[in-house]
Amino acid sequence: MVKLVVATTTDPASINPAKKLLGMPGWQPGPTLDQGIRSFSNGDVRLLEHDKGIVEEDDLDQRWEIGTGQHVDEVIFLSKHTAVSNRPALTIHPIGVPHLKEGDVPPQGGRPGWAAPPNPRMGLWMILLNKIAESHNLISEFEITFEATHHGPVTTKPTMFIEIGSTEEYWKRQDAAQVIALLVWEGLGLGGGPPVGNWSSMSANNKVLLGIGGGHYVPRHTDVIKKDGCWVGQLLSGYSLPMEDPGPSKGKVSAQDIAGTWRNSIRAAYDATKAGFPGGEILAHLDQKSFKSWQKNAIIEFLGAENIKIGKPGDFR
Repeated sequence: MVKLVVATTTDPASINPAKKLLGMPGWQPGPTLDQGIRSFSNGDVRLLEHDKGIVEEDDLDQRWEIGTGQHVDEVIFLSKHTAVSNRPALTIHPIGVPHLKEGDVPPQGGRPGWAAPPNPRMGLWMILLNKIAESHNLISEFEITFEATHHGPVTTKPTMFIEIGSTEEYWKRQDAAQVIALLVWEGLGLGGGPPVGNWSSMSANNKVLLGIGGGHYVPRHTDVIKKDGCWVGQLLSGYSLPMEDPGPSKGKVSAQDIAGTWRNSIRAAYDATKAGFPGGEILAHLDQKSFKSWQKNAIIEFLGAENIKIGKPGDFR
């Protein structure tokens, strides 16, 4: 079982944390994968370095297994974050484009209708990221937040992105790179301490938050996660739940009456979260205020039909 950490030389917010990480003790050169992808080894961690855009190398988990015979149990990508606000940020998020339908072209990698299993470490790593950022005096400057599920590349193993945003000035910040490197170093137990966020269905609380609704930074889900350090699955923002307004109706509108790919998106996110948390109890956490009443009613009806339980904030403690 090995863990892949993936960086690209085309992105300073990716390669700078990777260089900081490689500057820490214990790394050895590893095999070169297809397409000239370089690797470095430290215990059960493999750092991969390539020269394409971070979302352009699909199936790195499977390619590593085929090329080396080593089983991959998780993937962590290092990347830049962009935002219209240009606000400095350190972010974590799951990946996928479950709302796209066959024939759509994903704008940033992935495969229509697909969502990767979420990396179980995300919730506790958010707490750890806050702690490390605070120790480096970045909290007052950088927003520390989750992002909703989006983009590729395609993977089949539990995956997360860790990003530095949101402009070139911040992508190149060495203190931010050091914080991300320490997050990976401490979070994977490379420094000798216990790894953070190892999943076990035997945990005292095996409930997993499946976020549904809200904006790109999923603030209501993030509040619950930061407060309680809970297990985090897929996080679907409103734009990943396309729902066509049924218009005025004199009778009750059924979930089946509302067109759009929202049902497929929820189902794919739920299935991916179950795969990432075997034996876990997956609970949908709705940002109810982000929905119109007909949307909320349809989603609740659909979740009931799919036997997906709905959780309240207190359920994740």
